[in-house]
Amino acid sequence: MIDKTARETQAIRDARMLFAEALTDLGLMEPFFNRTAAEIDRLIEAAVTGYVDSMQDQAARKERTGTALDDEIPF
Repeated sequence: MIDKTARETQAIRDARMLFAEALTDLGLMEPFFNRTAAEIDRLIEAAVTGYVDSMQDQAARKERTGTALDDEIPF
């Protein structure tokens, strides 16, 4: 758990509605219906943290283009 700023706390709170809509669309709302706001926020925070960490890790590496000239020249 991170020490969130007021904006981060508000953003997580704002994401609850989209999270609920996605759960409903996928037919998964029932197991989450009686969860507390803090538990839902924890799930959202975990997803956001994982996403941001991955994007930062990827940004630290050169993106491959998939072309034949993408690899370093071996000599």
